Amino acid sequence: MSGPSDPGVDAAGARADEVETAAAAPIVIPGGGEVRVGTASWTDPTMTATGVFYPVAARTAEERLQHYAATFPLVEVDATYYALPAASTAQLWVDRTPPDFVFDIKAHALMTGQGTETKRLPKSIRSELPEPVASKTRIYAKDLPDDLLDEVWRTFRQGLEPLATAGQLGSILLQYPRWFFPSSENRADIETTVERLDGWACAVEFRNGSWLNEKNAERTLRFLRDRTVAFVMVDEPQGFKSSVPPTIAVTSDLALVRFHGRNADTWEAKGITPAERFRYLYSREELGGWTEPIRHVAGEARDTHVLMNNCYANYGTTNARELAALLAGELSD
Repeated sequence: MSGPSDPGVDAAGARADEVETAAAAPIVIPGGGEVRVGTASWTDPTMTATGVFYPVAARTAEERLQHYAATFPLVEVDATYYALPAASTAQLWVDRTPPDFVFDIKAHALMTGQGTETKRLPKSIRSELPEPVASKTRIYAKDLPDDLLDEVWRTFRQGLEPLATAGQLGSILLQYPRWFFPSSENRADIETTVERLDGWACAVEFRNGSWLNEKNAERTLRFLRDRTVAFVMVDEPQGFKSSVPPTIAVTSDLALVRFHGRNADTWEAKGITPAERFRYLYSREELGGWTEPIRHVAGEARDTHVLMNNCYANYGTTNARELAALLAGELSD
């Protein structure tokens, strides 16, 4: 892909220079709540490459997170989808960021009906896997005995406790796969998952458009609202079974909006990295189309989290700054 939506690092950087500090603090919407804008990664290799987003002097993980947290008040952690979090790592995140910096955490794959590589599970869980499950390269929650599945949930919660204790845990993002369609069984699964995360804010993102079609949309949103679970609003390519329309709805005190880019060519492509899948730089005009919807959302929610998932190089960080400037009225589209 090339053209306006993929102009390269230098062009994106030039746009970012105009709004360098725009997203550094939450944006207060008159008559509403706060809006935090950030990105869905701070560690992608295309982002940490020299001269892309981080200063040359920011060479260590600590220095990069400190620089990120001085630029944005919010980040999403994607690594927890692939590997269960460790409390020691979460404590480092707390130690390296301001006390009002917020982490949204993606739920582990096993928590949303998706598969995980067996070798990525902690040794304490792997060593207890029965045969033939232990020999599988990839396993699902249904493969696990109840006691080991309980241990997965316990480990996840324990690993994030430092964030929760510090008041820096935003939401747990429950991102369900394309094959997770509207049914009584799947609604019950969401309910059970939310119960297991009792005390923490939960947000649900669907990857099957039938949850929001004419037949199901009202029921879906009512289901989430009745359980005080945030509905994740999205901007993403349309025309696929995995496409969810850009529905605007607030179902809890916390509202989430995630931007995945609009690259239809890579949306369902196989064998590519997430950075390549979401490689798309929004124009200011495209971002401007979201300004009023987000302000409206912030008028209903106490906290609004806006996350750019187009984390190729500096595309997400540039768009996050631009969107923050647009919301604050500091930039015209």
